[in-house]
Amino acid sequence: MSRYVALGSSMAAGPGIWPPDLGAPLPAMRSTNNYPHLVAKKLGLRLVDVTYSGATTANLLLESQFGAGPQVEALDGSEELVTVTIGGNDVGYVPMLFAAGLPRMARELPLIGGRLREKLDPTARDRALVEVGESLKGVGRTLRQRAPRAKVLFVDYLTLLPPDGAAPPLSDVDVALGRRVADTLERLTGEAAADTGCQWVRAADASREHHAWSSEPWTTRWGLPIPGRTAPLHPNAVGMRAVADLIVSS
Repeated sequence: MSRYVALGSSMAAGPGIWPPDLGAPLPAMRSTNNYPHLVAKKLGLRLVDVTYSGATTANLLLESQFGAGPQVEALDGSEELVTVTIGGNDVGYVPMLFAAGLPRMARELPLIGGRLREKLDPTARDRALVEVGESLKGVGRTLRQRAPRAKVLFVDYLTLLPPDGAAPPLSDVDVALGRRVADTLERLTGEAAADTGCQWVRAADASREHHAWSSEPWTTRWGLPIPGRTAPLHPNAVGMRAVADLIVSS
């Protein structure tokens, strides 16, 4: 059976989508109905799923995460397929949206107020986006080197925010910043794939009309995390199935 290695952050791991992967480290918050598991079943591949919630490009390439080594260590060169969804945590995309949904008074609180304001600072987000562009290219080069026989797919993020209009409880200003971050991250992912000889699975483009505030969402809206439920501002089970279908047809 051919080998498939899945890399990435919570957008690939599927936190809260039932049932959980009981064999995964608890902080990874990995689901057995995430897109890696679904793709492996559809294509008859032997899955090595090292996706991990909260992962950054550094966790993928260089740094351990809660005792788990860099994700690229899962590659041994025999892979037929490699998928990667990464970059959002480098730019603080979901944390920014979460901060935006909190009551405005929270931004003035001791200890956490400064951190919330930083997440919502357009200049800070722009600096992070500049840095993640090069980081994503580094990911692509490394994956091509370590998995030379594999089809390597960059899978970008499902669309969270409406293309236009409101997304309560987020303010219009914060929604506009969120859209800009998402659009730039999408573009940078595509550029990294093209520049490093990888392929690009355009989940963001496919899900424009299935944003979290739509009538048929592939992602979840803002909210407080509740154990046993799909994580807020993340793919839902329908979204994971849609992404799996995109990968299978790529």
